[in-house]
Amino acid sequence: MQTLIVNIKELIQIREKGIHMVSGSEMATLPMLKNAFLLLENDVIVDFGEMKNCPTLSKAKIIDATGKVVLPTWCDSHTHLVYAGNRVQEFVDRINGLSYEEIAIRGGGILNSAQKLNATSEEEIYEQSKVRLEEVMKLGTGAIEIKSGYGLTVEGELKMLRVIRRLAENYPIKIKATFLGAHAFPKEYKENHSGYIDLIINEMLPKIAKENLADYIDAFLETGYFSVQETERIMEAGKKYSLQAKIHVNQFTAINGIAACVKHNALSVDHLEIVTDEDIEVLKNTQTMPVALPSCSYFISIPYTPARKMMEAGLPLALATDYNPGTTPSGNMNFVVATACIKMKMTPEEAINAATINGAYAMGISDTHGSITKGKKANIIITKPIHSFYQLPYEFGSNLIEDVFIEGNKF
Repeated sequence: MQTLIVNIKELIQIREKGIHMVSGSEMATLPMLKNAFLLLENDVIVDFGEMKNCPTLSKAKIIDATGKVVLPTWCDSHTHLVYAGNRVQEFVDRINGLSYEEIAIRGGGILNSAQKLNATSEEEIYEQSKVRLEEVMKLGTGAIEIKSGYGLTVEGELKMLRVIRRLAENYPIKIKATFLGAHAFPKEYKENHSGYIDLIINEMLPKIAKENLADYIDAFLETGYFSVQETERIMEAGKKYSLQAKIHVNQFTAINGIAACVKHNALSVDHLEIVTDEDIEVLKNTQTMPVALPSCSYFISIPYTPARKMMEAGLPLALATDYNPGTTPSGNMNFVVATACIKMKMTPEEAINAATINGAYAMGISDTHGSITKGKKANIIITKPIHSFYQLPYEFGSNLIEDVFIEGNKF
């Protein structure tokens, strides 16, 4: 089946094969064509160009995109989309002055979600999660990473990862699964950290590997959670099962965690609300993608990742939602892009690069997603008629998406 989109006002993020990320000053450039066409065949992009070179195809489905912008779907490389229930009360607690750490001490936070998840059936978790997945797909997300981490027991973690696998089997969106057993220490292991890490390494990981349930491994490397040394143990264990690391780090404090992640060849380091000059130096000329989560900063009123400083130092940057019930109950990548522009002073070009091509890199799918490239998946957003792509972050509270195509089909 061929779909020919014609009269595109702006076709943006067009790239040649082999470009897997953009860094530093390159992030300010967003390649585009005006008055363009785009040809999709089955689930891949096969051609694009200026309208004067548009082919005549009698059997193709024709879509007239006059006045509209076409861009690749968002690649959301950091989410906790699979969970049970919600944490609305903690939202109110924060309004009333409690900090993230104070809520956690009172039994809230991650442990609250773990309690809910372990008390909820796998079927019910799937039903709740698929609603969230369908919503983000309609908002333009065409690839997504989903973490476990609200089980904190062998069965709870397996249950989450099985739900993620079922979502991947039932929906056309590309889903990558990350094992995050090291999200927090359960109450019974509060004074026995090594015991819980032993559980992760000796019981959880072998079962996850046997069922092939995960693509990556993660840990919450942070003061009060997993130390540098503890996280290194987990990264080393992951390597034995070919699980590359994607690590939560520098959300509240800088404790040399980024250096440890780079040493262990982490695919990404995520959060980075606190970034030191030493951290920036460590990240230079590496294959590790820094990932910012601005809607988390917005929701719990913590600092934003210093994007300008990082890009001026020549680093790449990706953007993701951190979709989770406690600190970012939204998977809206359009809001993430807008918030990056408004609060992190990223240009629209930089933010879109961060949310597409660099997001794809941060979840290991650069060869198939993240740009308008011949041979890549036919994952595209068609906007409503707008003046330019700048309007996407400018009208931050409006949904300017008209259609979303995932693997060549309108969703």
